Amino acid sequence: MASETAQQTTAEQAGRTPVGTVHVVDPNPLNWLFITWNTMEEPVRTDSEGHIVGSVMEDSRWVDERTFEIDVRRGVRFQDGEECTAHSVKRAFDEVQRWMAPHPPGTYLNFHPDATAEIVDDYKVRINFPEPDGLVLGKFRGMHIPSTRFWEEIGFGYATLGTGEGHW
Repeated sequence: MASETAQQTTAEQAGRTPVGTVHVVDPNPLNWLFITWNTMEEPVRTDSEGHIVGSVMEDSRWVDERTFEIDVRRGVRFQDGEECTAHSVKRAFDEVQRWMAPHPPGTYLNFHPDATAEIVDDYKVRINFPEPDGLVLGKFRGMHIPSTRFWEEIGFGYATLGTGEGHW
């Protein structure tokens, strides 16, 4: 009798659950942060004492009061094997700049809407600001840099919703 019940329950579950599908249920309102922090790169991170340290950004400098240059660390690879370069950093910057509200935690993490990024070479990016921005390094902590595959296949919802804004 117990084995019949177990077989029946297993058959019912198999009928309700698609094979090969993983359902992730995480009620934490910060779950999107845990995902991005563990699957993407950032220009900077914070160490155990809360200090900003370079991650993808190996070095940086202010060229003048409105121009900031980043040297991208060589040898960094995404999970899919693609190398992280200045092109990866620029694409991440450009993609998020087109959103009206790119950062759920607050607009203080947003770059000025008229800020632009340009590639100097494969490992150097120059960001041009319309006005001085003393919070650049802090804002870089909230700038996520995924692989090309991410942007082309998932892109924060582009494939399914047409935008990466507002739903996460």
